[in-house]
Amino acid sequence: MTDSRRLVDKLWSYCDVLRDDGVGVIEYTEQLTYLLFLKMAHERATRKLRPEQIVPEEYSWQKLLDAQGDQLEFEYTRILVGLAREDGVIGTIFRKAQNRIQDPAKLRRLVVDLIDKENWSQSGTDIKGDAYEELLSKGASDKGSGAGQYFTPRALIQAIVDVIRPTVADTVVDPACGTGGFLLVAHDHASRGAESMTPTQRDHLRDSFASGYELVDGTARLAAMNLLLHGMGASNGDSLIEVRDSLIADPGRRWSVVLSNPPFGRKSSLTMVGADGREIREDREIERQDFVATTSNKQLNFVQHIATILDTNGRAAVVLPDNVLFEGGAGETIRRKLLADFDLHTMLRLPTGIFYAQGVKANVLFFDKKVARPGQPWTEQLWVYDLRTNKHFTLKQNPLRRTDLDEFVAAYTATERVESERWKSFTYDEIVARDKANLDITWLKDDSLEDLDNLPSPDVIAREIVEDLTAALAEFEAVATALEEQLRG
Repeated sequence: MTDSRRLVDKLWSYCDVLRDDGVGVIEYTEQLTYLLFLKMAHERATRKLRPEQIVPEEYSWQKLLDAQGDQLEFEYTRILVGLAREDGVIGTIFRKAQNRIQDPAKLRRLVVDLIDKENWSQSGTDIKGDAYEELLSKGASDKGSGAGQYFTPRALIQAIVDVIRPTVADTVVDPACGTGGFLLVAHDHASRGAESMTPTQRDHLRDSFASGYELVDGTARLAAMNLLLHGMGASNGDSLIEVRDSLIADPGRRWSVVLSNPPFGRKSSLTMVGADGREIREDREIERQDFVATTSNKQLNFVQHIATILDTNGRAAVVLPDNVLFEGGAGETIRRKLLADFDLHTMLRLPTGIFYAQGVKANVLFFDKKVARPGQPWTEQLWVYDLRTNKHFTLKQNPLRRTDLDEFVAAYTATERVESERWKSFTYDEIVARDKANLDITWLKDDSLEDLDNLPSPDVIAREIVEDLTAALAEFEAVATALEEQLRG
């Protein structure tokens, strides 16, 4: 059994024990995050060669080892509160941290038996990083946790990174980073051949290659820890993950690569706390000087935000739901802007059944930012790869694998692109002549409509019906919202 597998099994076995106390998978992973960080800081402080104090002595791991019973619970809570006030990556990981393990005996077992017995600093970034990543994916597949919305299938991320090909010369950002999947895989890709890199290049890879923004505190801490365990950033340095709504403003910085799967929610919403302490969610339109259209559609706003933060000659790959391809009004304005000012060269139509969020029909748009040339559009040809028609995937029985994307990756990276059954090109003139510059393009015949003898199994059909109905409801919601906005306007 690999060390990574052994670690995952060891940590995961304890999750079931805590579940009886109402601690969910993601809450458990959060508690592990705090404890792992403290243990690794302790290992750093007590090593023989160049010991380094990352956590103030009053909040050290030793304080937990020395405490018992109710005193342990008290110490743990005190440490969490204290570290939440620190700057840098420590502050990001412990921001608003709370102790969810109410039974001191179980907390003691977690501290002493599970975590203290392992030497996490010596287990190599691959082992501890892979173990943590696996815990996050287990958390995402746990229906009750709702964590699936922050998790993009790894096979899809891998294929996107394989065609974008980030190198040590790049800077990569994900403005809706979830648990950091895109940043990890991009870093892994750019790190190939690290042994022949200069010290400056290696420092860049560790400290300034990747940046992420995440709105939700709990998810941001998981991302910060995920990166740290994979050798990105420094435990006593600045956080590579910023906790904030990236849509609020232009950050001022520009990146050469943007990789993202923005959340699939319909609205941009601001949570305000009223005088009585209750939270009020206010759906809002985002107005920014750098945006060409004002809308409350979150995905359209992410497209505009990414267009802003992408550096000249930079390249972007963004996972977006179907409504971005055909919605009128702001959607049409943004599509025409993208086709004219950027080189929107590739689109991957994704199959259903690959995301934890149900009813999602999504695509990956690949576009490059160019120097403005008024009067002449940058997009000459849009190549579309259809991985949706006649493809049937499910999360459990038939999950999407990296090999399912081999043909797309080969077609994308070919020196000369050649059309095939699933791979077609459309000229700029053909696209803008379509109603509302609609990018919702299909040409393959759906075999299941014709071949009644070879229908998919009933569970696949049932799942596809659910996906279609959920997607249809989302579109009706979009139409209703647009009509309401027109009436208000």
